[in-house]
Amino acid sequence: MVSVQNISKAGIADEELWSKQQAEKLFDLPFNDLLFKAHTVHRENFDPNEVQLSTLLNIKSGKCPEDCSYCPQSVRFDTNVEVTPVMDKETVLESARAAQAAGATRFCMGAAWRSPKDKDLDAVVPLIEAVRDLGMETCVTLGMLNDMQARRLANAGLDYYNHNLDTSPEFYGEVITTRTYQDRLDTLENVRNADINVCCGGIVGLGEAVADRAELLRQLANMPVQPQSVPINLLVRVKGTPLAEANAVHPIDFVKTIAAARIMMPKSFVRLSAGRTSMTDETQALSFFAGANSIFYGDSLLTTDNPVVVADNELFSSLGLNASLSTHN
Repeated sequence: MVSVQNISKAGIADEELWSKQQAEKLFDLPFNDLLFKAHTVHRENFDPNEVQLSTLLNIKSGKCPEDCSYCPQSVRFDTNVEVTPVMDKETVLESARAAQAAGATRFCMGAAWRSPKDKDLDAVVPLIEAVRDLGMETCVTLGMLNDMQARRLANAGLDYYNHNLDTSPEFYGEVITTRTYQDRLDTLENVRNADINVCCGGIVGLGEAVADRAELLRQLANMPVQPQSVPINLLVRVKGTPLAEANAVHPIDFVKTIAAARIMMPKSFVRLSAGRTSMTDETQALSFFAGANSIFYGDSLLTTDNPVVVADNELFSSLGLNASLSTHN
């Protein structure tokens, strides 16, 4: 049986890399051993009773040319998603102020583009600047970026850029064919080079094997700089998408992914992202114990529901969790 002591990189140094075998061994650990190690690592790097709150607003939806099998915003799937242009600044600010009043410290904005054109950034840059003026951290997810676009966003004061790897390189082609894994890595390199914090994670429940989950985390952990924020999404099965009938993931398997992410990326914020509406309070509680310390907070994500603020506040109260006022440990 695999033991915690046999995994030498559980306390990985910044200059060390995780091997495929080491990553997979984490998932082979007995559940209690895995959670004990993950919670220990979590306490060494964070207040275990604080959770950072982010809010995500869909500022432009629909007609994305990509074929991501999970995404209702793809023009290739019949999902009845409304097609909208980029929101005006006052509408965005109204949402940002409401999120801030509810306790969110980071405001994330998503737009359904494969890769934004420079004229698209003309509409997004004023939104970043306006939200920053409220005193909130800013994050956007806009698709692939070139070097100059990343630097333009940095000059606007952008704090975080989200661009997920989704899954392992080996399984990636089963989910997406319109852009390559390397395309995603190139965008992340451009973001890092522009000195923007990286928000990068993946999705559990795409039909991937456990080895693919381990490899996704290994790809993230072995980046030149580990992502400052790591969203772990549970697939939301949307009618009309190719993955609408995908098999549900057992909650224990999801929690194990959170725990492994915490061990492999000890100083990163690990976020419970999409899929929380299908999670019980017990699953979320175990996830927080395993090292999750960030959530998307509010009534909706890009095009799917999210637990309402009241329910989240009740859960936090029952667990003795507090909203973190800082995203820096």
